[in-house]
Amino acid sequence: MVRLLSVNVGLPRDITWQGKVVNTAIWKMPVDGRRMVRRLNIDGDGQADLAGHGGEQRAVFVYQMDSYRYWQDHLARDDFVYGQFGENFTVDGLADDEVCIGDRYRIGGALFEVTQPRVTCYRLGIRMDEPEMAALVVKHGRPGFYFRVLEEGEVQAGDEVTQVASGLGGMTVSEIDALLYLPDHPRDKLERASRIPALSLGWQHSFEALLARDGDNAGRKGNAGLTALSGPPPAWSGFRPFRVAHKVRESGSVVSLIIEPADGRPVATALPGQFIVLRLGSGSAPVLTRSYSLSGQPGTTSYRVSVKREKHGAASGYIVDEVKVGDIVQASAARGSFTLRPGETPVILLSAGIGVTPVLAMLHALAAEASTRDVWWLHGTRNGREHGFVEETRGLLKALAHSHSYVCYSVPDPGDRPNLDFDASGRLNTQAVKQLGLPLDGDFYVCGPSSFMSDLTKGLAALGVAPDHIHTEMFGPGPSISPGVAATQRPPPHLPTSVPGSGALVSFARTGLNVRWDTTFQNLLELAEACDVPVRWSCRTGVCHTCETGLVAGTVGYRPEPVDAPADGNVLICCSQPKSDIVIDL
Repeated sequence: MVRLLSVNVGLPRDITWQGKVVNTAIWKMPVDGRRMVRRLNIDGDGQADLAGHGGEQRAVFVYQMDSYRYWQDHLARDDFVYGQFGENFTVDGLADDEVCIGDRYRIGGALFEVTQPRVTCYRLGIRMDEPEMAALVVKHGRPGFYFRVLEEGEVQAGDEVTQVASGLGGMTVSEIDALLYLPDHPRDKLERASRIPALSLGWQHSFEALLARDGDNAGRKGNAGLTALSGPPPAWSGFRPFRVAHKVRESGSVVSLIIEPADGRPVATALPGQFIVLRLGSGSAPVLTRSYSLSGQPGTTSYRVSVKREKHGAASGYIVDEVKVGDIVQASAARGSFTLRPGETPVILLSAGIGVTPVLAMLHALAAEASTRDVWWLHGTRNGREHGFVEETRGLLKALAHSHSYVCYSVPDPGDRPNLDFDASGRLNTQAVKQLGLPLDGDFYVCGPSSFMSDLTKGLAALGVAPDHIHTEMFGPGPSISPGVAATQRPPPHLPTSVPGSGALVSFARTGLNVRWDTTFQNLLELAEACDVPVRWSCRTGVCHTCETGLVAGTVGYRPEPVDAPADGNVLICCSQPKSDIVIDL
C-alpha cells in the first residue's frame, strides 16, 4: 500500500551563498494535521522562482522514501529529515521508474495528475550541501516528479495514495527525464513522449525541438531540447587568416570590411544572420577579440562585416583608423542561431542602428533567391548621416515581389526629406509597429540596442505574436540569468580583483576582456562572475545547458563531466576549465 508519509511546506526566504543573497523555498518542513491543497500549491507553501518552479503544472512536488534510502547509502549520510529534497509530499512508494506521466492519484480529499519530472537547479545542492546534487539526481534516475491538482481538497500524513487512472503513452518519470537530459534521444520515444497530453508544455516543446533537428545534424552532439545554440557546427575551430580586400565607408559612423581567406581556399557559406569573431592587433599591442555580424550576401569567397565607430571602442577605433586594404586579420568560422528560417511565412526584419547588419544579410539572401514571401523592412536610425546601406537596401527590396519598407529617423537633420529619405520622425518602437498592421503570423527578426529589443519583444508578444516567431540578436553581452540571486548594481566587466592568474588566456569575445586563468576558480562560470561578465546559468553542474556558450577557439576539460555534451563548437561554462588559450562568446 502506498502512503503519504509527510506533508511539507515552506515559504521563500533569503540565504547567503557564495557571497550572494539567494531567495529560495527549498527548505520545506513537515506539518501536522490536515492541509488544504489548492490549484497552485498547498496552504502555507510557496515558490521563490516561478520561472522554474510552481504554477499549475508544478503545484506539488513528490519525492519517495526509497530514494531517501538510496541517497543515504550513496552519500553516506544519516541526517535526512522529511522535506530534505524540497518536496511537498514524501511518499512510501510511487517510484520514478514505475509512475507514468498522466497517472492520476487520489490522496485524502484531493485528486492529482503527474505532469513532469522535477527540473532540478543549484538550490538543491545548497540544501543538500552537495554542489553536484542537481546532476546526481538525473544521472541516477531519481528526479522525483510534479503533480497538478485536478480536484482541490485536504490531505494529511498517513493518507492512502490510490491510483485511479493510468497515463496515456505509458512512459515513466525516469524514462521521460532520461529522454531529455541523457545523451540518447531515440526518435520513436520522442514522438511517443510528445503525444502525451498530460505532459507539461515546456517538456513537450523540448521534445518537439529535438524532433525538429535537421536530418543532417541528427547525429551530432548537442541537445536542442535544452538550448537554442545547437545549430549547424562551425566550419572550423579557432581562427584563419583573412586579407582585407576592400574597406568601404557606409555612413558617417560605419565602415565595412570585405575580407577574403589569405590561403585562397573557399570558406563555408554562412547562414544569413550569423556572426564571426575577429582577432585584431599587431606588434606588442594587446590582442582585441570582437564579434561582428556578417552583413553581406552569404557566399564562399569572402565575408563582409560592418562596424560602427564607438566613442570609446578600442576595436571599432582600430578597424576604422588602423586597418588597411591588404592587412591580415584572424577570423573565426561563422556561427550563431539567429538565422533566417526557411518557409513561406511573412518575414519582418526590424533593426535599429548598427543592429541592421544581420537582418541586412537576411535581406540579401531573400533577394538572391527571388523570394515570393511577404517581406517587411523596418529600420530606425538618428538621421540621414547615420543611415547606412540606403541604396543597397532599396535595390534589394525592389528585387522582391512583395516587399514593404518603413524607416524612422529619431532626430532628422534639416536636409532629411520626409517620405523620401525616411517615413516617420521618432523612434521605431512598439507603437509604430502596431500602426503598420504587420502580419502577426510571420517570423520577426529583431536586432539593435537592448532597450529597443526589450520594447519590441514585449510589444510583439502583447500583440499576439507567438514566442517561437520572435527571434532576437544582441550585440555585446546578453542579459544574465541567475535564478533566485538578488539583483544588484553590477559594474562594467573588469579584470578579477584577486591576484592575476598565470594560466591560459581566456578571451571574452563580446565583452572584450582578456583574463589569465587561475586555479582558484572551479570553472569558467566562476571566472566570468568574478569579472562581472553577464552569464546565464541554473544548475551549475552540467545538466540544464542554460550556460551553454560558443567556444570560438581553444580546448577545455570538464570536471564534473556534463550529463550530455554541448553542441559542437560550444562549451558548458559551469563545469569546464581551459586546457589552452580559449575564446568564448561572452
